[in-house]
Amino acid sequence: MKVHLVDGTYELFRAFYGVPPAHDAQGRPVGALRGILSTLIALLREPGVTHVACAFDHVIESFRNQLFAGYKTGDGIEPDLLAQFHPAERAVAALGVVVWPMVEFEADDALATGAARFRDAPGVEQVVICSPDKDFSQCVIGQQVICRDRRRASDRDEAGVVARFGVPPGSIPDWLALVGDSADGIPGIPGFGEKAAAAVLARYLHIEAIPDDPATWSVEVRGKERLAMSLRGRREDAMLYRQLATLRTDVPLAERLADLEWRGAPRDELEPLLASIGALELADRVPRWRAD
Repeated sequence: MKVHLVDGTYELFRAFYGVPPAHDAQGRPVGALRGILSTLIALLREPGVTHVACAFDHVIESFRNQLFAGYKTGDGIEPDLLAQFHPAERAVAALGVVVWPMVEFEADDALATGAARFRDAPGVEQVVICSPDKDFSQCVIGQQVICRDRRRASDRDEAGVVARFGVPPGSIPDWLALVGDSADGIPGIPGFGEKAAAAVLARYLHIEAIPDDPATWSVEVRGKERLAMSLRGRREDAMLYRQLATLRTDVPLAERLADLEWRGAPRDELEPLLASIGALELADRVPRWRAD
């Protein structure tokens, strides 16, 4: 079997910006709800999709905001999108899919935990993390755990991670710490672009292994004296940024593998919800209704 772990927050953003705005009878925004239900129904219709969970950022902030004041928050999110976060969790649950709403942790942490927990479970052939977010590249293991960009219909296995970033999955948090990640509010270390970070980490793998003295570097990279000085003066910052970029695999998820099996949508829950958001036509695309 394959286990599909869906980045619900990403899918909600994608739906909000990818479908026309819509409102229910009370004037509440529902366009993104229609979009995320449509894309998840499409996923459930794909051959071999049997075990599914979907993680959401129930609140935008997490423990990382206590570690670093500049880390991402909900500031600047469109009010109509923010208003659909909690309804989206209820809508996906009404589809019969396991939902992981994160408060202390992030949705990314839940998916990383799920991948770590279920990848070696009996009967599991592959874990598919459904998200284009580069952070998930650190979770990839061979072809056992892969990332899937459903919008582009492309997969990234371990060879794909190395081809894209120039480093193996285990070095992705270090790479993000050096390069920075504007989406998460991680500023990075001045001077380190993608190519420089890849060249150095391809040799040393982790930040703490990079020597302070550029004369001892066993890798040739342009401007290594400047890079070494920049890192030397900000090594403590770099270690913090790596901690921010490292996905947690110890989220206390209650579900066992068997709980992720999709047994169909509960008609008495889903149809009224679809009617309330003006998307009852989606009921015709549901591949299976729950018997109980």
